[in-house]
Amino acid sequence: MTQSNNDSISSLERRRFFSVAGKYGFTAATVALASGVIMSTPAVAAISKEEAKLEKNAKHKMTIATAYRLGASRSYPIMQLDFKENIQNLSNREVYVKLAPGGQLGAGGALAQKVQQGTIQAAQHSLANFAPFAPIVDLINIPYWCGDNQQFTNLVNSEAWRSEVNPKVNAKGFLPLWYVNIDPRVVALRKGIDGPIKTPDQLEGIKFRVPGSKILQQFYRLLGANPTPVAWGETPSAIKQGVADALDPSVEALNVFGFKDVLSHVTFIRSVPDAQVYSCNLEWFEGLPEHLQEAILFASEVTAQQNLAKVPAARGYAMAELSASGVQFYSPTPEELQQWVDKAGHQLEDWNDIKVELAGSLDTFNKLLEAANTQGKYYVHDV
Repeated sequence: MTQSNNDSISSLERRRFFSVAGKYGFTAATVALASGVIMSTPAVAAISKEEAKLEKNAKHKMTIATAYRLGASRSYPIMQLDFKENIQNLSNREVYVKLAPGGQLGAGGALAQKVQQGTIQAAQHSLANFAPFAPIVDLINIPYWCGDNQQFTNLVNSEAWRSEVNPKVNAKGFLPLWYVNIDPRVVALRKGIDGPIKTPDQLEGIKFRVPGSKILQQFYRLLGANPTPVAWGETPSAIKQGVADALDPSVEALNVFGFKDVLSHVTFIRSVPDAQVYSCNLEWFEGLPEHLQEAILFASEVTAQQNLAKVPAARGYAMAELSASGVQFYSPTPEELQQWVDKAGHQLEDWNDIKVELAGSLDTFNKLLEAANTQGKYYVHDV
């Protein structure tokens, strides 16, 4: 199928989506789109009827907002439709979930703020965007201590994390429902820059796009790059125009956000998790009957396990899409990877002040480090 045909189909689906949303409501339209039946009027009508019945009969309503469109889990396992269905089913349909996908209520820090204020009940956002509201979670951006998927999963499901981190997050008005494992951050080069990047010395002088995180800025400075803060929404044009030469989201995010036509090489340096979290307004949650609190927590655990199972397939899809556009991939050898660790890893004294500032003490950080490297009850595939 040609690209123009694909574009025509996408345009037709968009028009159909807005038509369906106008007639049957946004939730019915989003569920129909995710189910692949958006073009079938009888199927959409049935979904609309079912959603209306679920909402009418539910005792509690829960809005969950995300920055990602429904269907993105094929390439970016955010699992929002699964989460909706799990909460509804495991609460015996006493809780109805209204999804607000695709950034319709905002993204990143804006969603975290709405959860904290109680404007919405729950939302998905990155841990980096969560950090201004719950600073301790920014620890995960210190490189090479929980960058691998298994380390990150071990960490956020550990007793150490529950006892040391979650109470400080709760104190800010949030309840972390579940942590979304996507994949580690990478080094992605724009077209026109020689690659692949195999060792950190090749980053010398590279203009590296970074988010607002001071930790990530220090990380790339230690590697010899020139950290260049660019807002996420402006990043595609910055890469195209050469304002920045490289960026670091996971390979799944690179595909979802449309970077495949501007990149040349991607290197899996496995430094920092490109992780997300679903946070919930704590006051709203604690106002629910105990059996519904338990149901939402169980639904969160079930969805988290679905996410872990989805990671390798989502990565494979993203890599196939990027490869089709000419992007090449490189995995450093153990010897090369050690050079990255030696130059910027968490073991350097450069990180001690940040560890103490965020964790409270080096002993607490070391307790979390041990948890990251202790196999927990969940397994996830690594790059």
